[in-house]
Order: sequence, then C-alpha cells, then structure tokens
Amino acid sequence: MKPIFLLGFMGCGKSTLGRNVAAIMHIPFIDLDIFIEQRFHRNVREIFAERGEDGFRQIERNVLHEVGDFEDTIIACGGGTPCFFDNMDFMNSHGTTVFLVGSEERIFSRLKRGKHKRPLLANLNDDELRLYIRQKIEERMPFYGKAQRRFGSDRLDSEVQVGETASRFINEIILNNTIHSEQ
Repeated sequence: MKPIFLLGFMGCGKSTLGRNVAAIMHIPFIDLDIFIEQRFHRNVREIFAERGEDGFRQIERNVLHEVGDFEDTIIACGGGTPCFFDNMDFMNSHGTTVFLVGSEERIFSRLKRGKHKRPLLANLNDDELRLYIRQKIEERMPFYGKAQRRFGSDRLDSEVQVGETASRFINEIILNNTIHSEQ
C-alpha cells in the first residue's frame, strides 16, 4: 500500500485519527512535525526561531520527500505542509491524500482547549481565534482542495468516537482505495 497522507487544519484530528488507524491496521504512523523534531533534536518552534519559516519549510519538504517513499504508512502532515513548494503534487503522485474536514466549531473547541501548547494561538481571545481559523482555512483551501479524498473528522472527542471514526476511515478510504486499485 502506498502511504496515506492526512491533510487539514490544526485541530482537525490528523494525529488522533492517524495514530488510531495505524494501530488498528498494525502499520507505522508518522507525525511529520514529530519526525522533524526527532531528526533535528529540537522542537518546531526552535527550528522556526533558528532558521525562520523558509528554513523550516525546506526541512519539511525534504523530510516529506523521504517519508513519502515509505510503504504501508499513515503520515499526518502539518497544517501548512500542502501549501509550500510542490508538496501537494508530490503527495498526490506518491500516495493517497485525504483532507480531514472538521467543522469550524469543532476545530475552535479543540484549539481553544489546547491553545496554550500552540504559540501562534496562545494570546488570542475567542473572537480572534475564530477569525484566525476562518481566515487560515480559507487561505489553505486551494491546497487542501487538491486532496484526492475528503473525510469528516468531527467525531474524535472520545475513545468511542475515535474507534468508530477510525473504523469508518479504514472502510471508506483504505479498503475502498484497495478495491479500486485492484480493478
């Protein structure tokens, strides 16, 4: 199986869903940001501070091209990954791209709970956070819209929901994809 690239805005559930689908299927899961952090022995914030966004995006592209050749892997990309260089074309040609579509309200709720962990969001009030989400998703839609598949990711807020959503993902995206590629 070629890799499956999970795309979407922060808080849409790429890591949660990807980790669970990979566990059920007994295949590797790669969170691109964590992979980069482990490779460079510093967190994304530190890499941004040292190399700027351009430097980080170049690293991200190089690592994406490396893991994009892996087989039987679920890869959760950073929210901005599809928006730079040839990343979207590369992912579409090397695997299956899936845009995880979360409602603005669900994304807001998740990001509000964890905004202290995200430096870009930490100082935003609720109205500013909603505006930020709306504007960024709109900016990124031309890239997210190039994904081969779309999958609703609102139901990831309890263990039961995660399990049900992971099973639905396997049936709709992975098994359906395998059936189509064999025909």
